[in-house]
Amino acid sequence: MAFLTTMPLWVSGFLVVALTVLSMFGPWLVRRRIELERLSTNNEVAGFKFATVGVLYAVLLAFAVIVVWEKFSSAEDDVATEAGAAATIYRLSGGIAGPPGVAIRSAMTRYLEDVINDDWPSMEHGGSSTETTHALTGVYQAVLTFDPTDDRGTALFGEMLHQLDQVTQARRARIILADGIVPGVLWIVLFGGALVTIGFTFFFGTENLRAQSWMTGMLALLILSGLLIIVVIDRPFSGPVRVDPHALARVLEDFFLPTAGQ
Repeated sequence: MAFLTTMPLWVSGFLVVALTVLSMFGPWLVRRRIELERLSTNNEVAGFKFATVGVLYAVLLAFAVIVVWEKFSSAEDDVATEAGAAATIYRLSGGIAGPPGVAIRSAMTRYLEDVINDDWPSMEHGGSSTETTHALTGVYQAVLTFDPTDDRGTALFGEMLHQLDQVTQARRARIILADGIVPGVLWIVLFGGALVTIGFTFFFGTENLRAQSWMTGMLALLILSGLLIIVVIDRPFSGPVRVDPHALARVLEDFFLPTAGQ
């Protein structure tokens, strides 16, 4: 489903409208082959069955929308957590005099630059950057070279390790989410269920065929709009609706302010 996720939003919207219009011709095609009298005799039984099918699919669609939206929000939170922890490490390193403090600040700056320039483009394709992994390792090496000699230094060292652990966990979380949230089998059920639910409406027998076609179109538009939401935000770091590294870029900009690290 990666090709659907990465296509422009206007193309996705056009497909929704096109498929909606196409579905409105379904009742007309069925009516040309099956007479109204034969269709209307099954309206009562078909109505009960359609209610069951509609409820089951509505629950599944709503569940999928909620899950992908929660994961998308979680991706935004992970980026914010990573940015906050990186900024904390940089500022705490200001309390470390000499080469160790300089090394930590330099390593953290390089890490954020690699995240923005390498990690983000890699996540658009569901992967990660080895350069960024090496940069994160460099941050660990810089922090671990600091050998505290008093209680203040020990407290700084412990807090920096804690914040570095936050950076690592946040990066791992966004890399996992970059590959997509909805499993392949669920895509089959979602699109198959949409076809069944919309196609079910073709076989009702109403005297006003135009009204039936409009009702089918409105149902199709609602279902396809829900699917569009799932497709667009399934991969939080790619496509037209995605999480950008703005929070990390702002932190990197703050590093070079006159008061940074003070």
